[in-house]
Amino acid sequence: MATVAPVRARQSYRHEAFFWQGRADFVRGLVPFVREGIGAGEAVMVAVIPEHAEWIRNDLGPTASQVHFVDMMELGRNPARIIPAWQAFLNDWSGTGRPARGIGEPIWPGRRPEEILECQLHEALLNLAVDPELPFWLVCPYDRGHLDSEVIAEAGRSHPALATVASYHGSRSYRGRAHAHEMFTAELPALGGLRAENVAANHTDLTTLAEYVALQAAAADLWSHKIVHLTDAVRALTANSLHRGSGRVRVQLWNEPEVLICDVTDDTMIDDLLIGRRAPRQAGQDSLWFANQMCDLVQARSCDGGTTIRLHMRK
Repeated sequence: MATVAPVRARQSYRHEAFFWQGRADFVRGLVPFVREGIGAGEAVMVAVIPEHAEWIRNDLGPTASQVHFVDMMELGRNPARIIPAWQAFLNDWSGTGRPARGIGEPIWPGRRPEEILECQLHEALLNLAVDPELPFWLVCPYDRGHLDSEVIAEAGRSHPALATVASYHGSRSYRGRAHAHEMFTAELPALGGLRAENVAANHTDLTTLAEYVALQAAAADLWSHKIVHLTDAVRALTANSLHRGSGRVRVQLWNEPEVLICDVTDDTMIDDLLIGRRAPRQAGQDSLWFANQMCDLVQARSCDGGTTIRLHMRK
């Protein structure tokens, strides 16, 4: 892939999708990209699933020690944590004006639909999260042999350039910031079945609400530490909603066989598409950041009609 990408007169941010099929394709396309970065003295981070990391390590040999490998199955369990990881890498290793490279694989076969949806939002937000003048080259591999065709098509809407081992071209379907805004302001998929519900109208209701969430989580057979994490996240999100001026905050819970889902909904609007994806300067400044650290998956959506934060806790 790196051999057919165009040479630029100066370094700047590049966010590209690489479509591959089979191990040979993956290695042939991405290992030269890594080797070239190392040879140029660039910092390189590879965030892929463990199997694919081993493919790259084996082909690189001793040179692999110069690459910062990250297990994407762990990091990307909640996709909202991926952008902060790239930002930390660039802050720690890139330095002022020093070019850096990355391989990021947020989507792989077997991810749940709600995880894929959040990965797609993450990919769209990557186009806003990085300064366009920053010399960072990020390639996102997509397994076109096993991923759904719509997932492949969506990659074209969130990546300005598309590549294979034999081709490189601009994406005709790329939609930039408009696409990220459209996804962030869309409604979350409706959840069916029975649900439990409670409402907080003011800050004095927070203790009662927290107790209610804890009881529902315990009844769902959630692990004790996850009960604490969920309760703290809901308390923080509710307090933040009331602080933003919401007249009331509704909390709903769905007890599914493998996951407990909790919606925190209010009537205010958030216009910061990257909320919860920047490390706060002080603890407690960003309740959505806090929820992202506490929960297995977080989905945030906001529009004129209000804001919904959906928290997932695996059992």
